[in-house]
Amino acid sequence: MEGQVNKKISAQAMAVVLAMQQNEITEHATYKSIAARMKDGKNKQILEKIADEEKKHYEVWKRYTGRTLKPQALKVWWRKLLAVLLGFTFTIKLMENGEAIAQKNYAALAEEVPECEKIQEQEDEHERALMGMLDEERLKYVGSMVLGLNDALVELTGTLAGLTLALQNTRIIALSGLITGISATLSMASSEFLSAKSEGRDDALKSCIYTGIAYLATVTLLILPYLLFPASKYLFALMAMLAVVVLIIAVFNYYIAVAKDMEFKHRFIEMAFISLGVAVLSFVVGLIVKNVLGVDI
Repeated sequence: MEGQVNKKISAQAMAVVLAMQQNEITEHATYKSIAARMKDGKNKQILEKIADEEKKHYEVWKRYTGRTLKPQALKVWWRKLLAVLLGFTFTIKLMENGEAIAQKNYAALAEEVPECEKIQEQEDEHERALMGMLDEERLKYVGSMVLGLNDALVELTGTLAGLTLALQNTRIIALSGLITGISATLSMASSEFLSAKSEGRDDALKSCIYTGIAYLATVTLLILPYLLFPASKYLFALMAMLAVVVLIIAVFNYYIAVAKDMEFKHRFIEMAFISLGVAVLSFVVGLIVKNVLGVDI
């Protein structure tokens, strides 16, 4: 079927078709840009195939609109940046999730352009099959990242909460937490390395690096409030630290939920409950120890 479709459709349906056409050409440009940064290999070939699929979608909708559209440059740039920072798997699945949500508004289109629904379903199934073949290295080490992140959150949140009441000075708390955090990072990373080695894994070094990076990044973010607030504002620093804990848990679990198609709400509530629960208990322990020992700094 070549050229523009000789069929009049309503202004509302035409607006939907134009939106779909714009989305397809923008995603085509996005996939091509992400693929261009990769070395030759399986992932590059898959992304180029998906890009070609998007271009075909664009041509289908173009036959209805008769218009030539250009990619949205800012959106393409933003997605390329996300791919660099968070990985191409996360970025692509985030794009597809957004497209699935948008397609809820396309119900009226099927009444006027019935073949469009069938075409869209077939093309989406093909793309999902292709995306299921993507293989990104960093996602292989999600388990190591979860281990480092979770351990750092639980251990350091409890430590900082306990020290807050015991020491009541943000600078001393930050110093103590930093020493504890760095030591724990080295301990956790080396334990992961030895564990992977004992299992005969060839990726022991990479696994321990991912664990260590996740742990150290968490340590840095949790201690930061104690460095930013004045020495006497230790309770404000504690509240800010707990807010950072919730934010880290939310961001990390959202990333995992999108990149690995996992459930978000349950994992978020579970991690937040454990980390904040440990913080409350440690806070109480710090208060008891301070009063029992009669320590006053």
